[in-house]
Amino acid sequence: MDAWADATLAAALFAVDPAGTGALVRAPAGSVRDSWLAAVARTLPAPPRRVPIAIRDDRLLGGLDLPATLRAGRPVAQRGLLAEANGGVLVLPMAERAPPELVARLVATLDQHEVRVERDGIASVEATRFGLVALDEGVSDDEAIAPALTDRLAFIVDLRTIAPRDALPPDEEDVVAARARLPGVACPDEILEALCQAASALGIASLRAPLLALRAARASAALAGRGEVTAEDAGIAARLVLAPRATQRPVAQDDDEAAPPPPEPPQDDAAQPDDDKPAAEQGTMDDVVLEAALAALPPDLLARLRVEELMRQRARGGGQGAFQKSGRRGRPSGVRRGEPRAGERLNLVETLRAAAPWQRVRGAVRPRVKVRAEDFHLTRYRERRETTAIFVVDASGSAALHRLAEAKGAVELLLADCYVRRDKVAVIAFRGRAAELLLPPTRSLVRAKRGLAGLPGGGGTPLAAALEAAAALAEAVRRRGDTPLVVLLTDGRANVGLDGQGGRAQAEADAVAAARRLRGAGCTVLLIDTAPQPTPQAARLADAMAARYLPLPHAGAQAMSQAVRQAVRAGDSA
Repeated sequence: MDAWADATLAAALFAVDPAGTGALVRAPAGSVRDSWLAAVARTLPAPPRRVPIAIRDDRLLGGLDLPATLRAGRPVAQRGLLAEANGGVLVLPMAERAPPELVARLVATLDQHEVRVERDGIASVEATRFGLVALDEGVSDDEAIAPALTDRLAFIVDLRTIAPRDALPPDEEDVVAARARLPGVACPDEILEALCQAASALGIASLRAPLLALRAARASAALAGRGEVTAEDAGIAARLVLAPRATQRPVAQDDDEAAPPPPEPPQDDAAQPDDDKPAAEQGTMDDVVLEAALAALPPDLLARLRVEELMRQRARGGGQGAFQKSGRRGRPSGVRRGEPRAGERLNLVETLRAAAPWQRVRGAVRPRVKVRAEDFHLTRYRERRETTAIFVVDASGSAALHRLAEAKGAVELLLADCYVRRDKVAVIAFRGRAAELLLPPTRSLVRAKRGLAGLPGGGGTPLAAALEAAAALAEAVRRRGDTPLVVLLTDGRANVGLDGQGGRAQAEADAVAAARRLRGAGCTVLLIDTAPQPTPQAARLADAMAARYLPLPHAGAQAMSQAVRQAVRAGDSA
């Protein structure tokens, strides 16, 4: 089926049962997304309300009404946005950037169907049920919507590849009638079992997925005017709810391994199945639902899953600098009590909020407000640490014989990429009997290229010394407050030990021991096997230091740099 037709159908089913389904819309701001949202809004009893990702807890959940409290001199409560949205729909723009605190509050409210407030002298519990539309507007690979939020939204609508066109909204009267009909729609047990079987075959671990598919199937039946869910409704639910969550393609059972079917008793001709019957009646319900989901799976499913996994890993902070607390700069991250010292910023609103309920006790005369030291609240910030990429390049004889030129070209391309991201870079080269720091951490791309261009090749492979030097530099970077990232380009064939003496057995043992020490440093390590064929020594070394292992046989500088760039950006830490 056409992708836009599926997206429009998802909008209609969401409009029938907003609180029971929910939708995640992946699309940048534009006419296509606006058309989809307009199709939903036309069939809702009230316009959707937006939830800013920087919304404060008192506005989201409810709490103290500061202006009213200052006027009255006593605590005055206000309702939050979640309570006000009862029976309606909320839209969360830029959901991929929503802070964990906001996601946690939305998820808890969706699960419990109530808002509980216990703060600022206010204690209340208010029931609320609403539909949620999360807009995933991410255009870069370092942002991904929280899995906890995705798990609670039935429809995953991808509009990124759809050309702009007008929406085809369902008739408003049909949707209103479907909402009234929805509570009486029944679902046979065999359809519910088929949805569960399809979810299991597609590798969906969440138990919420078949439940959301059931809600979508009931909405489809209600929209079609039926009082019971049919195979057609189950197929629609499988296509719109289960297929976007698939993590695998169902594995067909081999004919040789399949158990032979039990012998069937002889039947009369009149009892034979009629070839003219629909396939849904002749086949099992499980097959019908699973085939509907398979028809919606993209051909590049496994590649998409790999990219999304890398995005999630990068979102956890492995490839970029980790977040650290700050009192002066960065993104606001809550408040705390305390006195403003060393340049920390006073949060005036929270300070007044803490002082407001005590004005009568303190004898304040309006419009003045008496504020004491215990009322002071400071704004907390968090900022991302800078990343220092430490490139450790094998310039030994074996590397020079094989792929030193490609490795140097790849590192130059990666250095340029780090320069664009304003990361610092450092280069360690190892050859002969020792490792040498060619370039201390710097942002100078010219210095980096000059140091790398003059790197000669030849000699032994002192891999252990290189790992020791990388660990020492990574520890120095960490002490400065930056996040180290080690990229090791080698074939893994160590033949010079820490003592500078030759001997492959001792050199490999020293390299493994140094790799384990680097693993203890806790930094992200990427090992690029530059040998013409993947080597067991490099794989064993990567395992010892818990590094991401990338064997790249027969790859040029451009292909090598692209693979490393993807791994660096993904931050695939162990």
